[in-house]
Amino acid sequence: MSKATHKGEGSAPLPKAGARPLREKRQARGRPRRDQAGELDRELLAHALDHFLDKGFEATTMNAITRSLGMSKQTVYSRFSDKHALFRAALQSAIDEWLAPAATLHELEDENDLEATLIAVAQALVTTMLSPTGVRLIRITNAESFRMPEIGRDTYGRGHELFARYLRDLFARRLPGSDRTEADIDDLVTAFLNLISGPARLNAWGLGAEPVDVDDFVRRRVRLFLSGALAT
Repeated sequence: MSKATHKGEGSAPLPKAGARPLREKRQARGRPRRDQAGELDRELLAHALDHFLDKGFEATTMNAITRSLGMSKQTVYSRFSDKHALFRAALQSAIDEWLAPAATLHELEDENDLEATLIAVAQALVTTMLSPTGVRLIRITNAESFRMPEIGRDTYGRGHELFARYLRDLFARRLPGSDRTEADIDDLVTAFLNLISGPARLNAWGLGAEPVDVDDFVRRRVRLFLSGALAT
């Protein structure tokens, strides 16, 4: 007994025998817009950094990063040639964000009070270095610098230079004594940064068990610095 086929009004025609099944028409994605590509890169770098900070460079794999992010390896490799390049880019991006407040140090200056200015600058330095992100970045830089010396130079150099550049200008303008040489100013900058960055260095090595009273610490160190700098 043959079955009658009723073709309802508006219904799609049946496929011919042997024809490929019909598929839903997909919208072509094409290349992402520049803002979309930028957002994708930021998401990838932040996610990769979490892996590197948690496991270290050696124990982190590209498979683990792509799998947890739900991104194809092809997408990652189209942006970064290998794990080393991804690590460098992730670290650089995090350092840029971490050091952003240091770019506005001039806004902290009190034109009538050098001590107040140095206290504000020192507080910015200590809170930046002692932030959870700061401590983790310093630790992974210390851990991986033996394998990649350039990241140690970049991290230290950029962070140090942001503060040092402002302090050189500040000391040249505000410290009394017209006979100071550039070498004298550089020595004062180094002395100030070494006095202030102590707690962060201890925390980076896992030795800062006691919480730091930043305000008290900074005020004592600034007074100590000025007692020596103004006496020379």
